[in-house]
Amino acid sequence: MVRTISGVSSRGGSVVPSVPAPVPALLRRCAVLCGALALVAACGRGAANSDSGGDGRPPAVPTGVTAVAASATSVHVMWNAIAGAEGYAVYRGATKVRDVPGAEHMVDVTGLRPSTAYVFAVRARDAEGRLGPRSREIRATTPAAAAADRSAPTRPPATRGRAAGGRAVQLSWSASTDDRGVVSYDVYQGGAKVHSVGGNQRAAVVTGLRPGTRYAFTVRARDAAGRLSPAGDTVRLTTPGSDDGRATAPTGLRARSHHADGAYYIDLSWVPPRTDGVITEYQVHLDGRPATSLVYGGKAPRDRATYSFYAGADAGVTHRVRLRARLPDGTWGGFSAERTVTTGARGR
Repeated sequence: MVRTISGVSSRGGSVVPSVPAPVPALLRRCAVLCGALALVAACGRGAANSDSGGDGRPPAVPTGVTAVAASATSVHVMWNAIAGAEGYAVYRGATKVRDVPGAEHMVDVTGLRPSTAYVFAVRARDAEGRLGPRSREIRATTPAAAAADRSAPTRPPATRGRAAGGRAVQLSWSASTDDRGVVSYDVYQGGAKVHSVGGNQRAAVVTGLRPGTRYAFTVRARDAAGRLSPAGDTVRLTTPGSDDGRATAPTGLRARSHHADGAYYIDLSWVPPRTDGVITEYQVHLDGRPATSLVYGGKAPRDRATYSFYAGADAGVTHRVRLRARLPDGTWGGFSAERTVTTGARGR
């Protein structure tokens, strides 16, 4: 994946500067950065989290597991997050069918048979690869296939919502129609699917949100053939309370510069915020403006993360730098403390 912000592109954690640089030197620098990020990503969380790894115990048992038929050939499985989990293994009966990253707490299990009962369970995995106990088993039955189903459901009308405390919202809507019947309703937060309920339900509670934060939700209906309706009306809600960003900001930011291949680079290190899920994306601000976006394509660091990016060819230039994380709920967390670094001089 490639992301470009303010003229700097990031691909899996390596940075390609937009200013001219000698091609051989630039290639060597990119190789060094890629290797460094790969090394950081492999380090894992270590001993800091008591839920997994650090005290010798396996991860805890996932709770709140639900399974809802999403179509005649798929089931939507959800569970509560476990702090510090590196990932989750989803089982159909005794067979593992999916591995899910720690930042996600749901999955669509596909390739199933119509009119069939299935049993699902979930296990958490820590940074060392150890699996915790299985959750309780949850049953779901796929509906019959609708061979003559030729149209998608209508959009869910009259979507409404309200905040249910600072960390949850409650949504409701009226029924969609379909020539063969609605099997499920999918709830989206922005463009991401965050919840699913059965076709006979008209409400859902979305949890894991932040106080004092504005969200946008839509609902789409799904039929037995897997066809999705257009989205219903967008519901915009702000959770009550305040969030000064401290709990979601990276901490311990350090910044320094180094010289290589005729140019100066700013080296950052920080401690990721503790959240219900893994942080895989950061935005770096330089001198008050977004400078680059860092996206980890594999395992993201859980203890101390590091990153280096191009800062120009001139010595003695002073920069202000800070960063923030994209949280598992899709919003940006608070900014870290700002640091000052001068090219050619040791930062802090």
